[in-house]
Amino acid sequence: MRLGVLMLDTRFPRLAGDIGNAATFSCDVDYEVVPRATVARLVAAEPDAALLGPFVDAGRRLVARGCTRITTSCGFLVLWQVPLARALEVPVLSSSLLLLSRLPGAGVLTFDPATLAAAHLAAAGARADTPVEGLQPQDSLYRTIAEDRAELDQAAAEIEVIAAGRRLLRGAPWIRGIVLECTNFGPYRRALAASLGLPVHGIVEALTDPAFQ
Repeated sequence: MRLGVLMLDTRFPRLAGDIGNAATFSCDVDYEVVPRATVARLVAAEPDAALLGPFVDAGRRLVARGCTRITTSCGFLVLWQVPLARALEVPVLSSSLLLLSRLPGAGVLTFDPATLAAAHLAAAGARADTPVEGLQPQDSLYRTIAEDRAELDQAAAEIEVIAAGRRLLRGAPWIRGIVLECTNFGPYRRALAASLGLPVHGIVEALTDPAFQ
């Protein structure tokens, strides 16, 4: 597999485990930044429709360079799974949220629980009552992503992701696993799983799921 990643236009650091860091993968990976595809324009109840064409164009450039699989750096793009898959000539996995249809009993950790809407769950084939929790606006990781800061407090970010996971589990103690909507949570996946005693799946794990090959 040669993986092509459609990247948001951001500058915040991407650690190993994040889809935006090539060291995360054992396969060949190529990146294409979609100009002006900011967090503010895409992490919303409805992404900015003016960006769909640029995403398709960027995906076609990746395919032309030999990529055999396309993914994205933002789980909210599950809303564009169908148009991206129709427009490109290779398999497309827009979001880790697509795992929810394969993981009954899972909850979601997201960058912004205030904007992850019923439409995103429906596009993923998930139940409307899927438990959702995420970062808080005062969290350092939230501010780093939302404000596109050039520096990241890795230790604080890990604590904040684990705290979000604990809130999710307190609200839905019956869940049997967690899906990470946010691709930037990947570096903290193992620590989160160890802290909660639950399996945790992100976009990297979704890319190896046989259902999406």
